[in-house]
Amino acid sequence: MTTWIFISFISFTIFAALLTWLITRLDEKSSSDGFFLGGRSLTFPIIAGSLLLTNLSTEQMVGLNGAAFNDGLSVMAWEVVAVIALIIMALYFLPKFLKGGITTVPQFLELRYDRGTQTIANCIFLFAYTFLLLPIILYSGAVGLSHMMDLQTLTGINEPVVILGKIYEPEFLILCLTVIVIGVLGLLYSRFGGLRTLAVLDTINGVGLLIGGMTIAYFALNKVSAGEGILEGWSILRDAAPDRLSSIGKNDQSVPFSTLFTGVALLNLFYWCTNQQIIQRTLGARNLAEGQKGVLLTGALKLLGPIYLVIPGIIAYHLYKDTGIGADLAYGKLVFDVLPTPLTGFFAAVMVGAILSSFNAGLNSTSALFSLGLYKNIINNSDEKQMVRVAKVFVVCTAGLAMFIAPMLAGQASIFGYLQKMNGIYFIPIFAVVVVGLLNRKVPSFAGQMGLVVGIVIIASGYFYPPFARTLSSAGIHEFHFLGIVFALLVSLMLLTSIVAPRSEPWKMVYTKEVDLTPWQGAKSASLVLFILVIMIYAAFAV
Repeated sequence: MTTWIFISFISFTIFAALLTWLITRLDEKSSSDGFFLGGRSLTFPIIAGSLLLTNLSTEQMVGLNGAAFNDGLSVMAWEVVAVIALIIMALYFLPKFLKGGITTVPQFLELRYDRGTQTIANCIFLFAYTFLLLPIILYSGAVGLSHMMDLQTLTGINEPVVILGKIYEPEFLILCLTVIVIGVLGLLYSRFGGLRTLAVLDTINGVGLLIGGMTIAYFALNKVSAGEGILEGWSILRDAAPDRLSSIGKNDQSVPFSTLFTGVALLNLFYWCTNQQIIQRTLGARNLAEGQKGVLLTGALKLLGPIYLVIPGIIAYHLYKDTGIGADLAYGKLVFDVLPTPLTGFFAAVMVGAILSSFNAGLNSTSALFSLGLYKNIINNSDEKQMVRVAKVFVVCTAGLAMFIAPMLAGQASIFGYLQKMNGIYFIPIFAVVVVGLLNRKVPSFAGQMGLVVGIVIIASGYFYPPFARTLSSAGIHEFHFLGIVFALLVSLMLLTSIVAPRSEPWKMVYTKEVDLTPWQGAKSASLVLFILVIMIYAAFAV
């Protein structure tokens, strides 16, 4: 059994790598535009595929299904509300960013505010990606693969091992080894390829992920019905626990319905509109029209997300709720139990592709932030080739640190919930500073630095300073509502500075003419259709 899993895994992995090499072998990667933005040549299918797979790593596949295991269908908010954020990205943020010809979000903050704001934002992104995002990608990927491919049997590691006088359990050893293998593979892809290489690989794996994810949902529903079909399986799920199939989150769940309009909305808006790891794909668009089509196509694909990111978790709860299995382990077990053996290896290969995609995206964005932000502006304003060389060295260091940190995350109750909570610390301040900078041309330069520092201090205090945390809890303020309150406070403070100490001259973004800004004619119509579909999905499951 494990032999067939291994063969199908290796076969698809080699196929995806070879096809990517054939498509991108002649790409120019020595310049910063070539390495970080794919030479601004990305078309909408590549943008959509890359966006989707950068987002759909194992912190989504494993983590969101784990959240569904705990709370049911209400966690689909992370997928469905994202569509609204993508609409706003396509219609508002993307035209602004492409007009300025920017490569990174901190670069925009320097244009709008000053060098100090850019430096602070760079440091925030670098710290968050290195110590939070990248380790979580590696950890969740290793956890998912270890159960999906039954790595304990495959590796033969069944007994505790003593290393340097310390005893390590088999599960932890397998976790560490898997983290190292994934990290090294991701490092090689990122080290020797540019953004277009990663985007093409993403698209190939994205097709496989959609097929595989839908297939798992099919086989899992069929297992629930004991072979009587997926409709019967869905009926059994509904009859067994109808409250778990409601789109309306309760107050005791991780995503109460009211938070969709505060913290959840803001976290999605930052992620899809100003998160360097994500928007770097859109900044490489050939023109605005291709970028808009790619972003909105991603929105359409996100509507399918609950089928393979939420429903399998609900099914896993139905099948395994009495076994004592942890929420983040349930998805891997479900895949191993329901998929035919050859398909298990194929899906594992796709999952590795998803892991590599998100890991590579983080590494590529991190290297861009360091080389174009800190190194160029503070250390050494060198030529293009030198910056790319520095970026590649920095990638190695970052990947090594992420591999070291990842195993330390073992034991988190919900890796997805932990990720979203920690993200809020820097998501909200950066998004507030970007939004105010775009909407109000009179806000002074120092307001950007103030917004970033004050926002991080307040949110971190709410999370980690016990008296403050207890005050919020006793007042019944949900952590996502707290993020909404902080956002409103930061926006108000920054707008106040535009009255008290406005810029001497209103800021104006200069059109760099890097790309054609002619919008896609169907952008508004497609956005309206997507918005209506979001409302219909929520209404259909509002029980």
